[in-house]
Amino acid sequence: MNSYMNTGFDWNLLQSFIAVADAGSLSGAARSLGGSQPTMGRHIGALEAELGVRLFERTGQGLELTATGTDLLEHAERMAEAAGRLSLSAEGRSEAIAGTIRITASEIVATYILPDILTALRCAEPEIEIELVASDRTENLLQHEADIAVRMYRPTQADIFTRKVGDLKLAMFAAHSYVERRGAPQTFEDFQHHDIVGYDRSDMIIQGFRQAGLDVGRHFFSFRSDNQVVCWRMVVAGYGIGFNQDQIGAAEPRVTRLALDTALPSLPIWLTAHSELKTSRRVRRVFDFLAEALGRTQT
Repeated sequence: MNSYMNTGFDWNLLQSFIAVADAGSLSGAARSLGGSQPTMGRHIGALEAELGVRLFERTGQGLELTATGTDLLEHAERMAEAAGRLSLSAEGRSEAIAGTIRITASEIVATYILPDILTALRCAEPEIEIELVASDRTENLLQHEADIAVRMYRPTQADIFTRKVGDLKLAMFAAHSYVERRGAPQTFEDFQHHDIVGYDRSDMIIQGFRQAGLDVGRHFFSFRSDNQVVCWRMVVAGYGIGFNQDQIGAAEPRVTRLALDTALPSLPIWLTAHSELKTSRRVRRVFDFLAEALGRTQT
């Protein structure tokens, strides 16, 4: 480990080592880092030469850590985490408004809610550049995968500050073409005789039905996808009945809101950022702008 103290150590090699260990292959690491497979190979070779050890063995399934590589990976990950904290601490002391902010939000929010808000932000702060990660995966704020997260649940990561900024009303919708073809259900029980658009691996909608007294399973949905945008497009196309935020459905002229005998729950909106970014004027400006704008969407 003394080689790590070399002042000429290239931190890119460390990053590549962790990525290859996680992916199990050079190609997978290249995709995750946005680099190339030959570059990953050169980095691993350079790091092995720097340390004087063999980090990986080739197997039929890809690259497998050696015993030494496994031991060093733990140290490398701790060093990467420390470097991440150092970067966050420096960012947190930034006095500049200009620069880049990386935001993560669910695919449905990123597609239908944030465009107008971020356009207004651009007009108000033209020197701020926005990177938007449309994903339902929980981004790691500590690793600086995002500066600010917009979530429909309260995040539980350590070393973060979070604020609930409102609630989004949910409703059921169907395309006019579907209602003309199949009619509109009046009660939850009526849904058993309709085509329902729902999630694939997520059981969020199933749990909602069960809480309302209708015990359904995965095959209750005749169309299933965990991509919320895809589900909504299937509803608009007339495939079946689906769920969305009320304001999104109200803006789509091809669908109608279905009247129910049971109210649907609201979705809470939480904004989250790493605690060390509280002193960054740029992050604070975007955080507060989002909070105010999203707050206006609440029920």
